Amino acid sequence: MKSSVTDSIEAGIDYDSMPSPTGAKTLALLDLLSHHPEGLSASEASRRSGFTQNLVFRILKTLVQMGFAVQREDNKLYTLSQRLLELSAPRLGEKSLALCSHEALRELRDATGETVQLIMEADGKTLVLEQFRGTHALQVSGEVGMRVPLYSCAPGKAILASWNEERLSEWYRGRGKTLKSFTPTTLCRREDLEKELKTIRLQGYAVDRAEGVEGIHCVAVVIRDVYEQPVGAITVMAPAARLTETEFPEFASLCQKAARNIETRLRA
Repeated sequence: MKSSVTDSIEAGIDYDSMPSPTGAKTLALLDLLSHHPEGLSASEASRRSGFTQNLVFRILKTLVQMGFAVQREDNKLYTLSQRLLELSAPRLGEKSLALCSHEALRELRDATGETVQLIMEADGKTLVLEQFRGTHALQVSGEVGMRVPLYSCAPGKAILASWNEERLSEWYRGRGKTLKSFTPTTLCRREDLEKELKTIRLQGYAVDRAEGVEGIHCVAVVIRDVYEQPVGAITVMAPAARLTETEFPEFASLCQKAARNIETRLRA
């Protein structure tokens, strides 16, 4: 699938006729990088965008200096930085959810030894805002910026369970009665998911029994703002052999403590 910047150029958009040609081309390159999380070289970005290599090089260097892109040391490819995610993360006043979560995430990782993530909802999917990798030799993790369906993971289900009936109905609309299955345990029937959401509301946390990826279990708790509205979730993920049904309540308690600490910082 072609990126939108390539489609725009093929559609005949004249960036030089815009009020700020360089600004428009900078945004176009940001868009291009967003479609290539594996990274692009300056020459490849030039080829795909149609901009001169000299201009692309100068824009990419500026983005790196401003913190919006990074150049990897191993292969010299350019990728988007985490700063864009932080800018788009939920805020209360001048408080960033990501920044207010760092200490709690680190403490949760240290307490469990497992990978922990800060999640928010974006366009009906979960979005990984921050991640602290586990300390075990064998660990599971994702990538910052990764998106997966809400119903296929613990943090997504925690967020769904926190929504009111109107918002939940809107999310269901257009998805039909059956959702896409990723593993044998994915809750792909609406009635099964509804039952699970009721359980989450009662116990105060969500679990993922290898519903998104086989062999991986997760526990998650929703994070709320001062108005008790959900702004994200915190989750612990681990191999199913280490995070078993028996460990779910203990890990949930640690997640709840971390979520409350984040909420305290957001509301301070």
